[in-house]
Amino acid sequence: MCSLLRGEEMCLAQLFLQSGSAYDCINELGELGLVEFRDLNPGVNAFQRKHVNEIKKCEEMERILGKDILIFNIQYGNNPICLFIEFKLEVELGEVTRNKEKLQRNLLELTEYTHMLRTTRNFVQRTSEVSVFISGLIQRTKIEAFERMLWRVCKGYTILSYAEVEEYLEDPDTGEPTKSVVFLISYWGDQIGQKVKKIYDYLKQVLMKASESVYTWVIQVKKMKAIYFILNLCSFDVTNKCLIAEVWCPVNDIPTLRRALEEGSRKSGATVPSFVNRIPTNDTPPTLIRTNKFTSGFQNIVDAYGVGNYREVNPAPFTIITFPFLFAVMFGDLGHGVIMALFALWMVLYENNRKLKNTRNEIWNTFFEGRYIILMMGLFSIYTGLIYNDCFSKSLNIFGSGWSVKAMFEAKVWKDADIRGNRVLTLDPNVTGVFRGPYPLGIDPIWNLASNRLTFLNSYKMKMSVILGVIHMSFGVILSTYNYLHFRKKHSLYLVFLPELLFLLCLFGYLVFMIFYKWLVFTAKDSRLAPSILIHFINMFLMQGDGVQPLYPGQTGLQVFLVVIAVLSVPVLLLGKPVYLYWLHNGSHRLGMYRVRFDFADEFLHQAIHTIEYCLGCVSNTASYLRLWALSLAHAQLSEVLWTMVMRVGLRMDTSLGVFFLVPVFGLFAVLTVSILLVMEGLSAFLHALRLHWVEFQNKFYSGTGVKFCPFSFSLLPSSFEHDGLL
Repeated sequence: MCSLLRGEEMCLAQLFLQSGSAYDCINELGELGLVEFRDLNPGVNAFQRKHVNEIKKCEEMERILGKDILIFNIQYGNNPICLFIEFKLEVELGEVTRNKEKLQRNLLELTEYTHMLRTTRNFVQRTSEVSVFISGLIQRTKIEAFERMLWRVCKGYTILSYAEVEEYLEDPDTGEPTKSVVFLISYWGDQIGQKVKKIYDYLKQVLMKASESVYTWVIQVKKMKAIYFILNLCSFDVTNKCLIAEVWCPVNDIPTLRRALEEGSRKSGATVPSFVNRIPTNDTPPTLIRTNKFTSGFQNIVDAYGVGNYREVNPAPFTIITFPFLFAVMFGDLGHGVIMALFALWMVLYENNRKLKNTRNEIWNTFFEGRYIILMMGLFSIYTGLIYNDCFSKSLNIFGSGWSVKAMFEAKVWKDADIRGNRVLTLDPNVTGVFRGPYPLGIDPIWNLASNRLTFLNSYKMKMSVILGVIHMSFGVILSTYNYLHFRKKHSLYLVFLPELLFLLCLFGYLVFMIFYKWLVFTAKDSRLAPSILIHFINMFLMQGDGVQPLYPGQTGLQVFLVVIAVLSVPVLLLGKPVYLYWLHNGSHRLGMYRVRFDFADEFLHQAIHTIEYCLGCVSNTASYLRLWALSLAHAQLSEVLWTMVMRVGLRMDTSLGVFFLVPVFGLFAVLTVSILLVMEGLSAFLHALRLHWVEFQNKFYSGTGVKFCPFSFSLLPSSFEHDGLL
């Protein structure tokens, strides 16, 4: 958890590799993936480095092994047995050249096949007594050696007929025109046929074995090329006759690094072992945050904003909870959440299935990589769906409503004439027995029948969005204290963190206080006397309260005090840190680094930009969280429209054909639910939750300007087979 919160502690180390064991030691490090190598020869051209010839040989071997080995087209019986071996050259000139060469090869194959069929047809017509024959195409220069081989193997009991192709065919490897020959091998009896068949089977087995081993060969060549590339980054110590490499390595992995060097030295048989030595440095190390299959998706969300600075607080642990929760606030529906959670759970259970993991469909790969994110979003959507009491736009009456219609008749507030003469009636909670208490979990199901349901939900979700937004932003500001304490910037606690928190809480924290105060203090009896929070919040900035009923005694004085504190925190935030650093630069001798690096103008400009951005951002960011309210209402209304216009039509049919009509209606309802409410609305809610984390939350404490740790690891090498879909 410590690594996920702040990243691994890194160190710079020197590797002293003996010349005879350097290759094996680098190979061991590549298998483990522990270190990131630094280039110790930045001034040397890539073509002038020591192992450039070895790298060229590896690239040539990659080019050869990158060809497709075999394509067989085999037919038995009295029909010809045709063997085609196609070599596809590696293309380096782009997609256009690739397509052009492919078309040229197809044309060459079809031309050869046409000549072979035309010529062998004449052979077959002249040798009608032949029981079995084999035909094919061969270059003219190889026909004599081919004829001698057949004579020796079959002892002359075959007839080899061949005819030269009239036109020149282009050699796909050299591009030069060549003459080809169509041959026809005719034989009698099973023994001769078996010998010819053995030649064919032998060649087939050799090629099949080569095709089975080519994958291993390519991987080995890629590893060799990577090792020589790393060796080119090292410097050679002439005095000690060894290679020196500098690497970034996690401090906790230093013992493993030592064992890897010892193992590499042992395998090479070196008498002097290679060793590692930590060296001090002022360079900023790369950032390494270890993840697993569950946390990697959330870490990718954070890294898409920017890789954190070294040892900076990582937002990912908190994003695991806050991201799916804010998504669910906008997507809250019990039914939709269950479908999403079941889909994600299916991907999680079959996450080791190769067919699901290795596909060329980028959209599917995106869903599959984020399966744990989708699972969490589905589970939180189930929770918020229960809070909203919303399941496919319908409410669930699990615990029984807290409202009673019967009490209105018992108190003789309603009469039968009222029922007949009014289409809409209002339940009065002040009547004894009408309101027996709040619903145990979420919103009371009676609101699903109320005509003022939308008005009630508007007020509730809007205030809820403001509360969640202020809490989320305040939490981001509080997390900045961990950075100040870790990097020993204690002055930022008083000159940055404190004024930021005061400005946010004195204004928008007070708004949250008024919301809760109004909810808790005013009851159904005096709810009509409850003042508008919006009017009071506006009057707070105007520093007046005349003509408006106060929310509580002494409200105006408290609001003036809070505004004064918020206003005074702005100059402290603007000038506090630059002035303090200027004082350290001129009057203090404890921090010598400021005499070299400190520039008051730059520091003041940076702090001025930060102050303006933060103060204006508190206003705009709070308003930005209202998207939670807007998207939640939009999702609920779309769900209700879909139910009303599709599903209700099928359910209202009471004829005998209604059952058969309900099947296609339900199918249409299911398709529209998945495509619109799950996919489109889900993607919209995902993007809005992403924005709330990147802009409104992370910018309070997270800079995201670091460099990611990229270890030398064979597992990270690109696989041409995976790219081609062969593995």
